[in-house]
Amino acid sequence: MNISLYNNPTKTAYTLIILLALFSAVYNAFLPLHGDEAYYWLWSKHLQAGYYDHPPMIAFLIYLTNFVSESEWGVRLVNVISMSVAAVYIFKLTKLMSDERTALNSVIIFSSAIITHAGYIITTPDSPLILFWSLSLYYTYRAIFIGDKKDFILTGLFLGLLMLSKYTAILYIAGVVIFMALKRRDLFLNPYMYTAALIASIVVSPMLLWNYQHDWISFTFQLNHGSSDTPTIHPNLFFEFLGGQFGIFSPVFAGVLFFFLIKNRLYFKDEKLFFISLSIVVTLLFFMYKSFYLRMALNYGAPAYIGAAVLLALIISKYELKKIFKIGLLIALTFTLIGRVAFLFFLPIVQERMYGNKEAVKLLAEYAKEGDSFYGDHLTTAAYLTYYLPNHPDADLALPSRFSQYDMWRKKDPLKDGLVLTREPEEKRLHKVYKDVKLVDTLTVKNGLKSTKTFHIYRVKKHI
Repeated sequence: MNISLYNNPTKTAYTLIILLALFSAVYNAFLPLHGDEAYYWLWSKHLQAGYYDHPPMIAFLIYLTNFVSESEWGVRLVNVISMSVAAVYIFKLTKLMSDERTALNSVIIFSSAIITHAGYIITTPDSPLILFWSLSLYYTYRAIFIGDKKDFILTGLFLGLLMLSKYTAILYIAGVVIFMALKRRDLFLNPYMYTAALIASIVVSPMLLWNYQHDWISFTFQLNHGSSDTPTIHPNLFFEFLGGQFGIFSPVFAGVLFFFLIKNRLYFKDEKLFFISLSIVVTLLFFMYKSFYLRMALNYGAPAYIGAAVLLALIISKYELKKIFKIGLLIALTFTLIGRVAFLFFLPIVQERMYGNKEAVKLLAEYAKEGDSFYGDHLTTAAYLTYYLPNHPDADLALPSRFSQYDMWRKKDPLKDGLVLTREPEEKRLHKVYKDVKLVDTLTVKNGLKSTKTFHIYRVKKHI
């Protein structure tokens, strides 16, 4: 590492954050939306206090970025802003705990990991989760170890916004409660802590009310979504998830982090380090446990790497692991570069679900007539139609699919004459709901290394 980077660590850190943000904003303009991104963008057109799949924060943030642009890079401004702010507060927290040089290393670690760059690319509820997790971690730390009243107030605010981002935010709160129970029971008697809890409760109350009014449908979905119907243990899924953590955070960085967390009791004795450690351990242990029963996506543990970047930078500084830092950084950057290039030039291989949808909707538009309604065979297909068709017309599902926000919005039979976009041949199923079904065109595109997939466009009529 060139020592000149450390002549002014604060300037270097903020320069790095700004450059990565600008690069990502431009980069994102060259990628079509993922189906989930189109679905969340659709939410921003129907703002409400809760949604079937998730809390509402992702919709609120996309609503704001829509004022800048509704193009792909505009939707993904949510990511760019969220990850950039997270990096700023990782720097601020590390600096508060140590010094500017160590804080710069924490930003370098965070900015080099492929899991961070995935966060810069795809818009999901993980984006606001990362944003408000980093803010909550910083202000909770200040509230506990500095004790200013304003820090407790900001802690309550950001905890509430965190809970509005994704339900796994409860893992952060669990870590704080565990810390208080083991290390700082005096905080249970601190009136400012209850002030923070009250503020958080007020912020989250509209979402709770929405769930109450809808029979807790969102909570029920998430509980069922993350649970297995059988008690069968799958060790292979556990090792898949565990091994994946070494890939998304760099094998060296993850190896050093886990080694010190497991072997070094310093992190239990030192209250400040223990607080940061819990934000990592509680999250990862929860998903490791769940991975024995279900396949866990690697991004589920992403919030843990906010505290991990801080703690790893402190470890590297304390034990002067300069060589290990350089090797870990080189490997992390290599993984990230491969991932960035793959997304840009080999999308049909690395993320085939994103590939071909934009082109299929464009082809469908050529057959559209005045008065047509538009349908998909899945919530993401319908969302793609609304996003990519001119003037963003409403779309719905023509065929049975898993329950989604579309089912909650729908107030009457949606089936009218128009066009249907499907990802498989669906003439037989369409004939069950339409009198007249005609295949008007298909589009075949790449799918992986050697295979293909075909989109089908049907003109349908309710009555002949």
